Amino acid sequence: MELVRYCKALSDETRVRLVHLLVRHELNVGEIVRALDMGQSRVSRHLKILLDAGLLSVRRDGLWAFYRAVEDGPARAFLQGAEVLLEAEAELAADLERAEAILNERVASTREFFNTVAPEWERLSRDLLGDLRLYEKLAERVGRCSVAVDLGCGPGDLLQRLADHCRQVIGVDNSPRMLDVARKRFEGRDDVSLRIGELTHLPLRDWEAEAVAMSMVLHHLSDPAGAIAEAGRVLKMGGRLILAEFDRHEVEEMRESYGDLRLGIPREEMLGWLERARFDVVEVAEYEVNKGLAVLIYECVKK
Repeated sequence: MELVRYCKALSDETRVRLVHLLVRHELNVGEIVRALDMGQSRVSRHLKILLDAGLLSVRRDGLWAFYRAVEDGPARAFLQGAEVLLEAEAELAADLERAEAILNERVASTREFFNTVAPEWERLSRDLLGDLRLYEKLAERVGRCSVAVDLGCGPGDLLQRLADHCRQVIGVDNSPRMLDVARKRFEGRDDVSLRIGELTHLPLRDWEAEAVAMSMVLHHLSDPAGAIAEAGRVLKMGGRLILAEFDRHEVEEMRESYGDLRLGIPREEMLGWLERARFDVVEVAEYEVNKGLAVLIYECVKK
């Protein structure tokens, strides 16, 4: 019986602590070890029990493995039923605080990387994308509109092209250095607004935008699905989301050279996130670039 298997899997305090964390966050083994403050062999043993019981899933990403609670089916329903009891356990709060501090370190590390490479970002992008005129392809798909938003705008290359067709453009980025470069580019222009913020907590109002572009940013995020949901929040009904992202790959050097957290995003996983965020996918276009990588452009409409 599934219920017996689930209950047996949670009949240990360490496994309760693990589930409490992984219902909320996706973490690798090293991060879990730090959050729970216990040895790796012990953590790995309990992760295997929870995996075998069907309560956890694992995402392999190159040399890394990330764990989280299953997101659907009877196992998820079981975990949701246990959530009230988990929230009542005060001692679990310290685990969650440590995990959130670790995730904040991820964000800070990514921000520091982009602050450092801001002056040479154009060269880095060209080395990677080769002849692909990505920003032009994205701007063509956005077309003419009243308010367009570029999430993860960097130094403003895509914003420049959107401003040629849209009455107002808004750029959001979490790197102060990147935004400094963009401000110099758009100095004196009233039709360009630059805002600092995280893509999972956007500094925009509900339904503020008619079109949103996200260019090669999701693989840098701990919660890309959350960023897609936020894009949906700020879009008007019928608004368009134009999203460019690497397809799944195995080029491990991308972590070091480009600050990537994920080795691309599988098409099926991306389509699932878009569906849950209430987007209709109109088209998916694929372009081969350098290092054997492929860029996918998703053209979507908010339902």
